[in-house]
Amino acid sequence: MTDRYDQGMRTRRATLGDAHVDRAEAAKTPFDEPFQTLITESAWGNVWASDAITPRERSMLTLALLAALGNFEEIAMHVRATARTGASRTDVLETFQHVAIYAGVPRANHALKIAKATYAEMDSDNA
Repeated sequence: MTDRYDQGMRTRRATLGDAHVDRAEAAKTPFDEPFQTLITESAWGNVWASDAITPRERSMLTLALLAALGNFEEIAMHVRATARTGASRTDVLETFQHVAIYAGVPRANHALKIAKATYAEMDSDNA
């Protein structure tokens, strides 16, 4: 593997947690391994590893883009990641309010529902 891959894996684990990454790695097959390498190197080893903005800001941007584009399947994962990135629940609410104004209320509303359910799970796990 490359240095960028190794950096990506460190960043991915720091952001998403070892348990999540271990599950994803265990589910990897020869079919999707090239794709997993691509996102580990580019998303995690390049974009998320950059220190140009904070992890908190990166979380907020990522959640906004996911919601605005209707890519809801990764919102729960990135809401969980806020526990490691420093984005507060208020930050997430503010992010989705921006989405409502600039990308549409239905997408923001759906993202907010996902966030609420995810926070309820997180609270239950911590109880």
